[in-house]
Amino acid sequence: MKVAVAQISCSLGDADANLLKVRDFSQRAKELGAELIVFPEMTDTGYSMSVIQKHAASWTSGFVPGLQEVAKDLSIAIVSGVSERDSSCIYNTQILVDALGKIAAKYRKTHLYAVAPVEEQTCFAPGSAFEVCALDRLRFGFSICYDLRFPEMYRRLVTEQIVDAFVMSSAWPFPRVEHFRTLAMARAIENQSYVVASNRVGKDDDLWFCGSSTIIDPRGVAIAAASADREELIQADLSEELVRSVRNRVQSLAHRREDLYS
Repeated sequence: MKVAVAQISCSLGDADANLLKVRDFSQRAKELGAELIVFPEMTDTGYSMSVIQKHAASWTSGFVPGLQEVAKDLSIAIVSGVSERDSSCIYNTQILVDALGKIAAKYRKTHLYAVAPVEEQTCFAPGSAFEVCALDRLRFGFSICYDLRFPEMYRRLVTEQIVDAFVMSSAWPFPRVEHFRTLAMARAIENQSYVVASNRVGKDDDLWFCGSSTIIDPRGVAIAAASADREELIQADLSEELVRSVRNRVQSLAHRREDLYS
């Protein structure tokens, strides 16, 4: 299947403006033949804890219904980071809306970036489960930004959920751009899986984002890559057959020594 990645800046606290950008990039992706498009973390509000606390909404109003309308109108599946208000809690969430406009999956970020000055734990409640969803012949595992630093998560998604591709929404900052690139490549190589990563560009509060969105294949080859500092749309074809071929040729997942790891 053909997938696209939208590397965008966001308007802080302006869900309507951000939804218009989602529609524009989704339309462009559809014209390229993409069946799925991935957007960054907190696409609805921008990445600012104070703004998120003020503007986070439930899924019955605002950005998510608009996302469903875009997906249905264009017949394209959409993955996007959103702020999810649920009762007294706010979650840093990744949502998959299918090409019919139905919510097919959601993942609440399990690893919160509890480092000053961001300190996500002051805004978000942590998720407690991983998420997998099948599209076409591929199984996608979900992750958000800081999750990338926890290889155990990705290994479990592959070995227990038989995931073929990791889809990531991120707001990764510039000082650690090489961490982003290296860790994304490592997750692909060590798990013989695709990585489809959408990262922000632009600036929210005092935080500059490093772009560098990428699609990496199960051999560890970057088959599409964006710049570090401008809005772009990248796309590539994903093949279930390539995943099987790579894993059959070098069966490193089967060669693990679980008896030594616990």
